[in-house]
Amino acid sequence: MSAEEMLAQAREHLVRVDPEQAEALRTDGALVVDIRPFANRLAEGEIPGSVVVERIVLEWRLDPHGEHRLPGLTEDTPVVILCNEGYASSLAARDARALGLRNATDLIGGFRAWHAAGLPVIAGGTPAVP
Repeated sequence: MSAEEMLAQAREHLVRVDPEQAEALRTDGALVVDIRPFANRLAEGEIPGSVVVERIVLEWRLDPHGEHRLPGLTEDTPVVILCNEGYASSLAARDARALGLRNATDLIGGFRAWHAAGLPVIAGGTPAVP
């Protein structure tokens, strides 16, 4: 299977959100998870209130039953995962759903689409959740 086929397969099971929908979810209390590398967050900024989780530990932080999960995370927590342009985040959202997060999805176009839509951005550089 190619990477493109894997991506298409992952997206078949997601109800992806555009920047405006993601902002509405964020405003309503959804967990916004930023998996972008530090250099991108530092250079481009971050979404206010987002939680930075490095991709390498994402499954441990998003396992709703795991001892290393993010505080307050449950199977019903709405989660929007974002990367730079919305590719890696689709794979991450697929994995989050496999862990039992029923309401996990990703941001179409990633952070760059969010920024282009003129939505709130703060200076970047937040450390990742250990």
